[in-house]
Amino acid sequence: MVRDERRPAVGGASLPSSRSFVVQFAADTATKSHRFRGRVEHIESSRSRRFDSVTELVDFLNEVLEEDDGRDSE
Repeated sequence: MVRDERRPAVGGASLPSSRSFVVQFAADTATKSHRFRGRVEHIESSRSRRFDSVTELVDFLNEVLEEDDGRDSE
């Protein structure tokens, strides 16, 4: 089955570009020892942040997504 990449979906949900991120992991990231380092960028706003843990990565994602949710409800 070929999926249309222009309209990606996960479990029937749409994947809006306003919720797109690029995550780049540092060379010393070690998943087995739960050491995650790198940089994350929100595509639409170009906001970015370096992170030294999964917690810092998820905190940034939550921050940006909560702002996006706030704009949607206005």
